[in-house]
Amino acid sequence: MEQAGGLAVRKHGGRWQVLLVRSKKNPGVWIFPKGHIEPGESAVDAALRETREEAGVDGDLLGPVGEPQEFQSGSEEVRVRYFLILTKFEGESPERRKKAWYQLDEAADQIHFESARTLLEEARELLASLG
Repeated sequence: MEQAGGLAVRKHGGRWQVLLVRSKKNPGVWIFPKGHIEPGESAVDAALRETREEAGVDGDLLGPVGEPQEFQSGSEEVRVRYFLILTKFEGESPERRKKAWYQLDEAADQIHFESARTLLEEARELLASLG
């Protein structure tokens, strides 16, 4: 199953922050917004839509980040492509998900999965090149 997700970022107090949302399946786990790619939808459009639906955040695409993440979800093989999104607007989460912004170095401590920490490090490198 192909999915897409977003690493939404913003500058706050001169430092980059990244958005995390609570997992629907396991609310004790912080994740990046992600979900299914709808028929006829691009991975980029799905990442922007999922970030908007799960977190109420809209933004501009900065580009892909990291390698696709692959894992088993029940009996399904899932492949998620993530994209870096520069936040332009934030409202309430339409799905009523709990969400939080973390400094990049603090976010790594909140993330449960090693593959997500790797994505975060790659995002940090991309953001450093932007200034």
